[in-house]
Amino acid sequence: MSLWIFNCAYNLGMYLRTIQRRNRDGSTVRYLQLAQNQWDPASHQAKAKVLYSFGRADQLDHDAIRRLISSLSRALAPTEAASDTTPDLKLLDSRPMGGAWLLDQLWHQLDIHKILKDLLRGRRLDPRAERAVFAMVCSRALKPLSKLGCSNWVTDEVVVPGLPEIDDDSCYRAMDWLLEVEEQLAEQVYWSLCDLLNLEVDLLFFDTTSTYFVVDEPDPSSEGAPKGFRSFNGHSKDYRADLPQVVIGMAVTRDGIPIRVWTWPGNANDQELIRQVKQDMRAWKLGRVVWVADAGFNSAQNRSLMQLAGGHYIFGQKLRRDSQEVEAALSRRGRYSRVDENLEIKEVVIDDGTMRDRFVICRNPQAAQRDAARRAELVAELEQAIADSDRWAPARRSARVTALRASRLGRFLKVTAQGQLGLDRDKLALEDKLDGKFVVRSSDPTLSARDIALGYKQLWLIERAWRDMKTTLELRPIYHRKPERIRAHVLLCWLGLLLIRMAENGTHQSWTNLRRELERMHLIRLDGSAGLIEQRTETTTAQQAIFKALRLEEPPRFLHLQPVDSQPPQTA
Repeated sequence: MSLWIFNCAYNLGMYLRTIQRRNRDGSTVRYLQLAQNQWDPASHQAKAKVLYSFGRADQLDHDAIRRLISSLSRALAPTEAASDTTPDLKLLDSRPMGGAWLLDQLWHQLDIHKILKDLLRGRRLDPRAERAVFAMVCSRALKPLSKLGCSNWVTDEVVVPGLPEIDDDSCYRAMDWLLEVEEQLAEQVYWSLCDLLNLEVDLLFFDTTSTYFVVDEPDPSSEGAPKGFRSFNGHSKDYRADLPQVVIGMAVTRDGIPIRVWTWPGNANDQELIRQVKQDMRAWKLGRVVWVADAGFNSAQNRSLMQLAGGHYIFGQKLRRDSQEVEAALSRRGRYSRVDENLEIKEVVIDDGTMRDRFVICRNPQAAQRDAARRAELVAELEQAIADSDRWAPARRSARVTALRASRLGRFLKVTAQGQLGLDRDKLALEDKLDGKFVVRSSDPTLSARDIALGYKQLWLIERAWRDMKTTLELRPIYHRKPERIRAHVLLCWLGLLLIRMAENGTHQSWTNLRRELERMHLIRLDGSAGLIEQRTETTTAQQAIFKALRLEEPPRFLHLQPVDSQPPQTA
């Protein structure tokens, strides 16, 4: 008999009882009875009352019992009838659904679905374009694949809310449309973030990276566009300067939330990047914003661009370059004050009549010890490499000089006019003064020296963002050839990073751990005489904690119930 009928009988105080009788020949016969416990006031105890006898267990009329079950099921709710475990029940498949469900809830929390649907209005596109964009973003966060692989993943391997299947052509059309609405989407998502998270943008961290393409030739130039999109640059952050590349920029808040991405040709210069970034962000009317970037962007032109429209900057300053400002800042005397663990600072203001910049000299005592120890190892290695070099032939000394200058030891090597090799004591003394130090330069007159130093230290947020983009979301390899598709691919990665960063900030867990736990939640599809059932697995304690921390609802237990001979209901 089905499990549900036992449950119903139990709720009515009834139960299935089995009794045994032994025959004279020693054999045992089992009988099934439907019984109910009733209170006997005389004996002050419950006694079993047989309501119906099914007869011998080995002679049951199974067809009659099935008819009885079918008749009784009419009085039950569909969810109660769904627990029927008749022998003809078939397990069709089981797919992970927890990760996609959580990402979709965050997607709706940010109103991205409404933003895209509003932008889609009036366009001759499949109404499911918004779902196609979400599916590709979901794929980046859960299982990065090509667009063809993504369509197969959605159709055959995972449960994406509101999208049972999709083809790769729909993915490409959605990507093309996404690029058309990039400006409106980025701005509206930002304001939605501000409303949801009470986000206050005072510091924006900006950095660029590059990604390469395994192709023989860069993109050809075209009329009006002298630079191909995928171009050689001579410098690659992926250490593949031999391959064409594009440059990608990103702006991140002090909470690690990525609010905008840009994609440029591989040989774009810094001034072009900074100018476009400032122009695009100025349209958002963010108010007072201080841009934070590393020393690679520190140039007179970039500093001027960052100060347009009342903006300010915090830039790292390279120590080992000839710079009168840095030399003047380092030469100023003053006491260091401790502002954080392993961070001491002192401030110097340089005012030459035309500009007034603040330099914050930062020192990490532990880093100073490491720098000194590492330099001692290099000096010992260099001394061993040039030992007895005075006795060598000039040709041998010349070859050794060439080899050393091409290595990490070359900066401490000194060659006299007579060709003798030795240590550069002046360079060693300078390095000793720079141990554990870095210099931060700012134009903002209102920030404290402490805020400038700690703000610059938060650049690790954007380094972490790039790491997640290139590993978790697998920004590369990029299979697209058209510049438009490359830029759309970067936008999908940005949206994926935005969602996983919200999940991480809300739960204080890494996305790797969250994804592992959420993907344990599966949707199971069952088919039998009662109909088609789609039921998810039970929520684990860890999954409950994740949904609670993010203030999101768990998926319903039953996503689809389709009784036999009925119209298929809407899937949840």
